[in-house]
Amino acid sequence: MQTRPKRGIMEFIFSHEFYYGVVWTMLGLAVIVYLALLNITAGYGMMYDRRWGPVIDNRIGWVLMEAPSFIVMLLLWIFSPRAAAAAPIVMSLLFLIHYFQRSFIFPLLIKSKGRMPLCIMLMGITFNIINAYMIGGWIFYVAPERMYGVDWLYSPQFIIGTVIFLIGMGINLQSDYIIRHLRKPGDTRHYIPEGGMFRYVASANYLGEFIEWTGYAILTWSLGGVAFAVWTFANLAPRARSIHKRYISEFGDEYAKLGRKYILPFIY
Repeated sequence: MQTRPKRGIMEFIFSHEFYYGVVWTMLGLAVIVYLALLNITAGYGMMYDRRWGPVIDNRIGWVLMEAPSFIVMLLLWIFSPRAAAAAPIVMSLLFLIHYFQRSFIFPLLIKSKGRMPLCIMLMGITFNIINAYMIGGWIFYVAPERMYGVDWLYSPQFIIGTVIFLIGMGINLQSDYIIRHLRKPGDTRHYIPEGGMFRYVASANYLGEFIEWTGYAILTWSLGGVAFAVWTFANLAPRARSIHKRYISEFGDEYAKLGRKYILPFIY
C-alpha cells in the first residue's frame, strides 16, 4: 500500500486546509471578541487602567505591537515564488505602507508619556502576526496562481477597493492629527475632538481604519481580507462605544448634543 509523502512545514502552513482553517477560526473568534469587548474595556490609551497588569512605555509598546505585521508581510513577500509579480507587489505595498506608518512613524508622533499594559501588547502582536499571515499568505502563496495577473490591477475590484482603502487611510491620518493636537505641551486634560469625520462619530480614527481594511478586502477579493476587516470592526467598534460613553460622562450635554455615533456615521 502506497503512503502519502510527508509534507514540509511550509507546505502545510500554506496549504488550503490550514489557511482556511485559520481564517474561519478568526472569523468565529471575531464574534466572540466583539461580544466580550462590549463588556470589557481594554485598558490602554484614553481608557488606561492599572488593573491590566505590568506596563511598558506607550511608544515602545506601539512599535513592538505593530511592527510584526510589517515584518511578516515583508518576509512572506521576499521568500515567495511570486515575489516579482506586479499585482501582489502593489497589494503588499499598500499593506506595508499602512504598517510602516503605524509601526515606525505613529509612535514617534505620540506626545503623551502614556503606558501600555504588556498583556495588551502581547495580544496585539499575536493578532497582527495572524492577520499578516491571512493577507500575505493568501496573496503570495494560497491564491490561485493566475488570479493576480497584471490585469488584476485594472479590475473593478482592485480599483474600487484601492480608492476606498486610500480614503480610509486619509481619514485615519487626519483623525490622528486632530487627536494629537487637542492638547498643549504638559496638558493632561481630555477634550472633545472636532473636525473631519469627528463631526459624525466619536472615533473617526477607528472609522478610517475600518474603511481601509474594507477597501483592502475588496481590492484583494479574499476571505482573508474579509476576516481582517471583520476583526478590525470587532476590535474597534466596542472601544469606540466605550470612548463615546466616556465623553458623555466627562462632558455631559456638551458632547451628547453633538449627536455623534460610535464609529459608523448615522448608523452605529
